[in-house]
Amino acid sequence: MASTTNGQWYPPEWPDRIRALANGELTPAEPRRAATVLLLRDSAAGGPAVHMLRRRTSMAFAGGAYAYPGGSVDPRDERPVTWAGPSRAQWAVRMGVDPATAQTIVCAAVRETFEEAGVLLAGASADTVVADTTGEDWEADRAALVAHELSFADFLARRGLVLRSDLLGAWARWITPEFEPRRYDTWFFVAALPEGQRTRNASTEADRTVWIRPKEAADGYDRGELLMMPPTIATLRGLQPYASVADALAAAEAQDLTPVLARARLVGGEIELSWPGHDEFTKHIAQTDTGTGAPGDADGPSDRPGPSGGTPA
Repeated sequence: MASTTNGQWYPPEWPDRIRALANGELTPAEPRRAATVLLLRDSAAGGPAVHMLRRRTSMAFAGGAYAYPGGSVDPRDERPVTWAGPSRAQWAVRMGVDPATAQTIVCAAVRETFEEAGVLLAGASADTVVADTTGEDWEADRAALVAHELSFADFLARRGLVLRSDLLGAWARWITPEFEPRRYDTWFFVAALPEGQRTRNASTEADRTVWIRPKEAADGYDRGELLMMPPTIATLRGLQPYASVADALAAAEAQDLTPVLARARLVGGEIELSWPGHDEFTKHIAQTDTGTGAPGDADGPSDRPGPSGGTPA
């Protein structure tokens, strides 16, 4: 592949890794569970806007790519928390997992959103939401969560808070391709920005945050101005038809959660890379091609997926 005309992230090492996988020389890593959240608010221009962050160009994976707040499940996300909204069993049915796994993923989604965006989907009761998460005491708790010095369950208990699972809607599921060295099984959720709260760039992995309408972000990607991984642009396109945040949240229940996993195969003298159900990302790479990145730099997470579900967010 000589070049890309859009903003699809495509690291130069992929062709060699794809060949190694096809030749039986690469053992796929086991994907880690992860969660990412598309925070939404209604925009003055009409329709919802989504909160996105840009990964630092110094990152080894997806550097310069736009993503959503998110990261991998912490084993301590298994600890019991005070829970409101659909039960763990109901989430398990929706997600096709067992109740314990459903809890860890939902907890990871809420925790990571607080860690990376300063937004907390929790309240003092089942029908309230925290109105302000600013201040030194909140920042101290957020930093302790990031440093794994404080579990999310202990954080909520200390503050007498209830996790509001009803504020989340499961939207999509993407799994990092088998040829990637770090793999994530990432669940994408949508949620409205709680009244009174505001986002901020609380992530050490991001150098910029922005509220942007999905169509504007997708147009920037199509022009090659905004770098994104396939799950990110796919979820943005999926949000475009909705006229409001309420409409998007109402549509979450009907979203297909069948996991999307990239396929790579050798076809004649080319490598064919495809994402089932998402033809726009299909690539044909000459066997002798070493690959080239999309506009932007390469970047990579420590324990956090990018927006790719492999990725991400």
